[in-house]
Amino acid sequence: MFKFLLYPASWLYKMAVLFRHQLFDWGILHSEKFDIPVICIGNITVGGTGKTPLAEMIVDYMSQTHRVALLSRGYGRRTKGYREVAATDHYRDVGDEPLQIKRKFPDVCVVVCERRADGIRRIRTEHPEVDLIVMDDGFQHRYVEAKINVVLIDATRPVQEDRMLPLGSLRDVPGQLHRAHYFIVTKCPEEMNPLDRRIMRKVLIEAAYQNIYFTRMEAFRPQPVFGEAPAEGFDPGTEVILMSGIGNPAQFVRGASACYRVVGELRFEDHHVYRVKDLKTLAGLIAQHPAAMVLTTEKDAVKLAGRGKVPAEIRSRLFYQPINISFIDDSATDFLQNLEKDVKSDS
Repeated sequence: MFKFLLYPASWLYKMAVLFRHQLFDWGILHSEKFDIPVICIGNITVGGTGKTPLAEMIVDYMSQTHRVALLSRGYGRRTKGYREVAATDHYRDVGDEPLQIKRKFPDVCVVVCERRADGIRRIRTEHPEVDLIVMDDGFQHRYVEAKINVVLIDATRPVQEDRMLPLGSLRDVPGQLHRAHYFIVTKCPEEMNPLDRRIMRKVLIEAAYQNIYFTRMEAFRPQPVFGEAPAEGFDPGTEVILMSGIGNPAQFVRGASACYRVVGELRFEDHHVYRVKDLKTLAGLIAQHPAAMVLTTEKDAVKLAGRGKVPAEIRSRLFYQPINISFIDDSATDFLQNLEKDVKSDS
């Protein structure tokens, strides 16, 4: 019954999104083009598709030959307007993902600004040395006309089978995918075969200039969130309590369950702000499983590490799972080199 009530809301949302795009197509709303190449990394769904690991990969590669700035909205922050991110900032002021990237790439200019065009103009004024902007989560924005659009597609939630919010997870219409230059299909299952890839390629590719790459998330040995925790202790079969506040934790849970014995789990909404009651709930699970370690995501680790008054029994056993985006068939170099060619092209 409840799902039935979502149909009209989903239809109304779709109509609003289509009308907004039409305003851009008619020229009533304007997309601004800049004299500096902009790589936009985005998606058309809510929930985690892997934008941050891909942004980190692109920033790392492009920084070898460019002065890169990363521009993000800074979702969930309590501040407004333009703000440069410092490694010492609190995540509530700049957003968890921008802070994570800044701490990994301290020499890169990382900026948060909800008005992306204003953010680019100010970067151009205050950082004239910057010659490339990576814009995180801007595909739906459209006020900035990016030179290159990189769109991530979650293989576990094919867009052709999804529905618009709130019935499904689509926040934009699949008809806008014609604006993408690159599709990065993430979270591909191990059993995905060449036929599955051909089908997805046929669904997504509409123009000769579009390219598609298939990827998986590669997990590494858990690392302590706090320095006082031991650097080892995650042998196969270790008892773990999982805690996450990300858009789509299914793969995180699946990967941990394949390596460790999951004895408890806490799931929160994306960009969750951890409060005292959450830590009390976690402490209660630890009391029930005194041998268990606590495993969280890298994005959650940024928030937890910046939070005061984390009890000692949690600090000593709290680890995060580092992840990387791994291209199938060793195509990462091909993708990055093609991206570099497009950045340097005159078109």
